[in-house]
Amino acid sequence: MNTNGVSSENGREIIQNGSHSSADFNGAAAGASAKVLANVKKSRSFMELSVSSTHSVKSLGRNERTVLVIYTGGTIGMVNNREGVLIPQKGAFENLIRGYPQLHDTAYWRQRLTETGFQTSFLVLPETKDLDLRVFYKIYEYENLLDSSNMTEKEWVQIAEDIMKNYDQYDGFVVLHGTDTLSYTASALSFMFENIGKCIVLTGSQIPIFEPRSDGSDNFVSSLLIAGGLNIPEVTLFFGSKLFRGNRARKISANNLYAFDSPNCVPLVEVGLEFQLNKKAIFKPKVIEKCRLHAKMSKNVGLLRIFPSISSSVIKAFVQPPIEGVVLESYGAGNIPSNREDIFEEIREAVKRGVIVVNITQCATGAVASPRYETGRLLAKCGVVSGYDMTPEAALTKLSYVLSKTELSYQEKIEMMSTNIRGELTTASSFAVEDNTLIDALATSLNIQSPTVLVEVTEKVFGALLLYAIERHDEVSVKKMLDMGADVNGQNSEGKTPLHEAILRGNTTIVEYMLKHGANVHLKTRCGEPPLLMAVHQDDPAMIELLLKCGANLSSVETKTLSEMISLAARRGSVHKLKLLKMAGASLDVVDEMLQSPLHKAVLSNNPAVVQFLVDNGASKEAKDVLHYTPLDYARKLNYQNIERILGD
Repeated sequence: MNTNGVSSENGREIIQNGSHSSADFNGAAAGASAKVLANVKKSRSFMELSVSSTHSVKSLGRNERTVLVIYTGGTIGMVNNREGVLIPQKGAFENLIRGYPQLHDTAYWRQRLTETGFQTSFLVLPETKDLDLRVFYKIYEYENLLDSSNMTEKEWVQIAEDIMKNYDQYDGFVVLHGTDTLSYTASALSFMFENIGKCIVLTGSQIPIFEPRSDGSDNFVSSLLIAGGLNIPEVTLFFGSKLFRGNRARKISANNLYAFDSPNCVPLVEVGLEFQLNKKAIFKPKVIEKCRLHAKMSKNVGLLRIFPSISSSVIKAFVQPPIEGVVLESYGAGNIPSNREDIFEEIREAVKRGVIVVNITQCATGAVASPRYETGRLLAKCGVVSGYDMTPEAALTKLSYVLSKTELSYQEKIEMMSTNIRGELTTASSFAVEDNTLIDALATSLNIQSPTVLVEVTEKVFGALLLYAIERHDEVSVKKMLDMGADVNGQNSEGKTPLHEAILRGNTTIVEYMLKHGANVHLKTRCGEPPLLMAVHQDDPAMIELLLKCGANLSSVETKTLSEMISLAARRGSVHKLKLLKMAGASLDVVDEMLQSPLHKAVLSNNPAVVQFLVDNGASKEAKDVLHYTPLDYARKLNYQNIERILGD
């Protein structure tokens, strides 16, 4: 039956071009590009265009990553005023960045402007040999730019909440910050983000980025590449060619370009001619839980540094209410004067009142070893908690974090302070005895003398053995290889990780084990496919549910990819696939370049069951495509009465 140029042929619908007047396209430019409209006009049929524009979903996507840059203030973004004084100027940072070719590839950005849905607010880093990907970034500048010396826990919470609001939409985050309190903010954020699965990099500079000679450009570009391209699920601090764990870094110089160091923990990344990533040093999540934000910090904490002849009255005054926690900076390996009973008495009384006292060393390196000396044992008897090798910044912010957890008992807070929860401290239990039998065998059999070569060979062999175990569903061997140091997040030439491979084989037991050993649910293949999308492709609801528990989402998947997957399912009548996509968090109202929703596709394909499912799940019945037709318009033109009744209800 042919109605108004719409015919039904063997279950397929064809809208003849000759049956449309120019009015069909009037006003369509507001909803589609000229390129799309041109394709509509020259196609033999609307359905032909709709079908031919759908490619294989698995071949879609580019090796691109997105990063949100939060500019809070600091030297890095300052400019000279008329008097030649450096000031933070509102709105100047992004405008100036767009003019620097090493920070923004204008030519490539203009090229991408022709694509439907491209967000013009993105900036894009030029291509680099360091990482085989493109990093797109947006700059969010705070209304009130702050000198970092004015930072308080209020600003820490603001930064954390801004990141959390955008957590699902970006692959990584960079926070531009003044250097004076940079290590405090990095430490605080490291505790506030629980079960983090993405990289947050804090950085700044000693010289403004717009000066002819500046450390700002290198710090900024390296931070963007690390946040977007390296799998480091931690809050970190980048400065002077090194990436440190955020709660291990300290400012060591007021005027040196290498102003930060991490005395008791090796850098996670060292940047030279190449990016040297220390994979073993990365602190990985050990639980299957989503990232969550604890957006609260206690103000009632303080740092007390012991010095010769310190008065007990000073300590007494320091631990009075409302103080709830004190970081005690003691001598050497955790000592205070052993002949000062008055000091011990004040500390003892404070602990009895519920004040948590944490003991750390004043030394730049080393740790508190309480049982080693008499004074250390005396402090432990008073109820003082060992802070091991925590920095003052980490100890203070961790104490602030722990005290704000009102659901914990006093004893639980004490235990948390002495437990390594974010890689902030080193205890005896932190050292694991590695089985180097296979490594030694490789070195001997291949006559490898170079430590660097041995590491490279070991990674490749361990990675191959891990994949072999996954392929054979050998759970024991998977555990053995991970215990021996196989990289659970190693990516092959296609960007697939062991997690992708385990999902392909549908082994939830292996996937669960890998998730508990640091497997990252956010890593994508070179064509932009995260593990969750692969689980959808595999029609595996149990796997989808497991990945969702660990915080996986589809937010970073290209809209075009999801649109084509959902449209294909709608046209094929696959309610099951649509249920899985919805379960994974996909929007059932996503539209394609023709502004057609899945409901349009289901109607045009005469699939009442799909139409019913989409309507029951809130799909918009009023959505209009590029020709200004709603799904109901098509149902009427095609005389699909069953669908008309569903849409008319």
